Amino acid sequence: MAAALWRVHVHGHERLARGPVETGPVELLAEGLSVDDLLAGSAGTLEYVLDGPGAGDLPAGATVLAPAAGQEIWCAGVTYLRSRDARMGESAGSGDHYEQIYHADRPELFPKMAPGRVRGPGEVIGIRADSGWDVPEPELAAVADHRGRVVAYTIGNDVSSRSLEGQNPLYLPQAKVYTGSCAVGPCLVPVGRAPDHAEMRIRLTIVRDGEAIYTDAVSVADMYRTPQDLVDWLYRAIDFPVGAVLLTGTAIVPEPEFTLRAGDEVTTEITGLGRLRNTVEVVGAVREPAAGKASG
Repeated sequence: MAAALWRVHVHGHERLARGPVETGPVELLAEGLSVDDLLAGSAGTLEYVLDGPGAGDLPAGATVLAPAAGQEIWCAGVTYLRSRDARMGESAGSGDHYEQIYHADRPELFPKMAPGRVRGPGEVIGIRADSGWDVPEPELAAVADHRGRVVAYTIGNDVSSRSLEGQNPLYLPQAKVYTGSCAVGPCLVPVGRAPDHAEMRIRLTIVRDGEAIYTDAVSVADMYRTPQDLVDWLYRAIDFPVGAVLLTGTAIVPEPEFTLRAGDEVTTEITGLGRLRNTVEVVGAVREPAAGKASG
């Protein structure tokens, strides 16, 4: 079993560790080493670190963190045909822009989470209190270094309010960006040690009250674009000194009758990358609208 890179919390400190995708971290790496260092190009490559000397067995009580630290989390949209069709359907006849963006040279890209806000394995993900239709969006996450090269993969969940997005495309930031709306993990698998992205398969399972109420799977080969192509567009006019994480889009779209509830357990598995499991909570509050609207 090839070793992957894990970010862990040990005795009050963040450390990097290595261990198999299937079973988790087993050995600490050098103290002071970080994901930021690796993606900034100041500490060697991921492969070099994974093959280098260790710093002792992982202590008992260590917890796994999201494998992103100072990286911004971005998303790509409408990269699968199924996603295009779903977005057009939920837009109540005003979804021509989704058809156009699917075929356009320039992809849809949007910021998802600022550094430090993303949730990791085992942590809770959120659904908005003011949204009645909320879904997970399981995605292959491309991890790019400071030069814009895809150097690793992990799993991402772009949790979304489809009710807000369907009302008006300009509500996209509110539908996508809020507390707990993104999780990544469990670890970083260097591109050279992962299956080719076209050979990966994404599987989603949602459990409610101990029963699997939704399952679906899709091949990443169905994606209209490649991860590197999407990252190239992201880096065209923005610098990422410590790299970035780009979720590459989803093709798993639950039917309109389905919505997440508090307490649901959401698990995404991707070939060669392990599994990301999170439970759901409601975030925010429903507020009464103001008596009047300000003009402007």
